[in-house]
Amino acid sequence: MVPKKQQIAVIGAGLMGHGIALTLARAGQYVTITDPHAETLKSAPKRISDSLRVMGAEDNEIARTLKMIELCSSVGSAVCKADFVFEAAPEKLDLKRQIFADVEAHAPVAAVLASNTSVIQITKIMDGLKHPGRALGTHWWNPPHLIPLVEVIKTGWTDGEVAERMMALLASAGKTPVMVEKDVPGFIGNRLQHALWREAVSLVERGICDAEAVDTVVKSCFGRRLAVLGPLENADLVGTDLTLDIHENVLFDLESRQGPSPYLQQLVKDGKLGMKSGEGFRKWTEDEANAVRARVGRHLTRLEGILDD
Repeated sequence: MVPKKQQIAVIGAGLMGHGIALTLARAGQYVTITDPHAETLKSAPKRISDSLRVMGAEDNEIARTLKMIELCSSVGSAVCKADFVFEAAPEKLDLKRQIFADVEAHAPVAAVLASNTSVIQITKIMDGLKHPGRALGTHWWNPPHLIPLVEVIKTGWTDGEVAERMMALLASAGKTPVMVEKDVPGFIGNRLQHALWREAVSLVERGICDAEAVDTVVKSCFGRRLAVLGPLENADLVGTDLTLDIHENVLFDLESRQGPSPYLQQLVKDGKLGMKSGEGFRKWTEDEANAVRARVGRHLTRLEGILDD
C-alpha cells in the first residue's frame, strides 16, 4: 500500500507541471508546486480547477484537491520536506541540470528525484548529482492528467527499490506506469511515435499523398485499434508468419534516413510552425486549431471511461 499525504514537490507549473500536481493531489498526496514565472505560478490553481472540470470533477472534489496543493516561491521551499520531486521544466538540458543541483542542495537525502522529459536521456540530466541512485526519469504524456501512461526510466545508477517506489506511487494515483530498463533517447513511446511520424512526413515529401490523407488514414484505420490492441499483440493476432511476409515486402521502401526530413526543416525555416503560426503541414485558422484541441480533450476523457468499463 502506498501511504497518502506524502509530500510531493513539482518544479514547474506549466501545462505538464499543473497536470502532474493535480493528478497526485487528487490521489490524496500533499503537493508543493513552484515556478520561476510568478504569473504562471499564480494561475496554477485556476488552471487545475479548469482541468478537473474537463475531467468531470464536482466542485467539492475540486476544492478538496486544491486544499492539497501549496504554491511555493522557490525550489528550496518546495522541496525541503519532499518525499518525491518531479521536475517539469522546459526541454533544455542545462536548465534541468541546474534545477537538480538546486533540488539536491535543499531536498532530504531520502527524496526520490524525477525528471519529466520527452526525449533527453536521464543519465545526462542526473550526471553530477551526489546521490544519483535516487534519481530517475518519469515521462508523463501530454496532457498528463488525461493520458494514463508514465514511463519510468532507470539510469545505470538508479536503485531498483527507488524505481519500484515510483512505480507504486504512480499506480496509486491511477496512472499506468511502465519500466524502461535502459536509458535511451525517446524511451519507448516517443521512439514508436516518431518512427510513425518519420514515415508520415516522408509520404508527403515524396508526393505519395497530402498531409490530410495521412491523418485520415491513421484516424480511420489502425489508429482506432491502437487503444485496445498494441502492435505486437496485433502481430500475434494475425500471426508472426504473416507479419514476416509483410515486412519482407515493405520494409525496404520505408523511410530510413537518420536525420530530420529536409521537408520538415524547410517548414520551420519558412516559419510554418503548425497551429501556433496558422500553417504547418496543413493550414489552420484559430477556430480550427481550438476545435482540434477541444476534440482531443473530449475524446481522451470519454475514452478513459470506455476503457474502464
